[in-house]
Amino acid sequence: MDGNGRWAARKRRPRTFGHQAGVKAVRRTIEYCLKHGIPHLTLFAFSSENWQRPEQEVQRLLDLFMRALEKEVFQLHENNVRLNFVGDLSRFSRRLQEKMHTVAELTASNRALYLNIAINYGGRWDIVQAARRLAAAIQAGTIDGQSVSEKDFSQFIALHGSPAPDLLIRTGGEQRISNFLLWQLAYTELWFTETLWPDFGAEQLDRAIADFQQRERRFGKITSSQAGPD
Repeated sequence: MDGNGRWAARKRRPRTFGHQAGVKAVRRTIEYCLKHGIPHLTLFAFSSENWQRPEQEVQRLLDLFMRALEKEVFQLHENNVRLNFVGDLSRFSRRLQEKMHTVAELTASNRALYLNIAINYGGRWDIVQAARRLAAAIQAGTIDGQSVSEKDFSQFIALHGSPAPDLLIRTGGEQRISNFLLWQLAYTELWFTETLWPDFGAEQLDRAIADFQQRERRFGKITSSQAGPD
């Protein structure tokens, strides 16, 4: 969800103004998924690299995140949305950790939309923590280290209970994945837009999905149209 700061700068407003507008784009995206029956949505809210930003901006981001949780959670619950938080949550304040735990518990039985919030998340961190947990399982004897498979490894990755993403959307004009879901995105389709995140909504989602529907996903195979005579 890229472009909050640039959006605010164009309006000659502080960066926090852009982050606040970004919350509205989150709401629009969730509403779109509910309306169109999209069952899984993962939002990259705060990366492990975002701690390198000015301390004041980081604190305002986390304060905004806390307020958004408090304000939106009951409506999300009423709309049958399940919230799940992935990332290294240990770095956050106890109050924020407790709030995320409470929200996850409250919505645990909801099924209309599985909403994953990646916060203090990084794809490399995800793979490393999975490797550590796999090593512990091997040491404990619950997994045979001589026959470890991708399936064995995948059970320790964040979002291991969710299907691999079909489509990654990045706003703001940059064309990179920025350490997001590195394991999970192996065969994901990528779609980039110049639209800054606060301006993102149904129009852009319609375009992204229409483009996705025109793509041929082969997962390393060939199609019948590509196969020539034996």
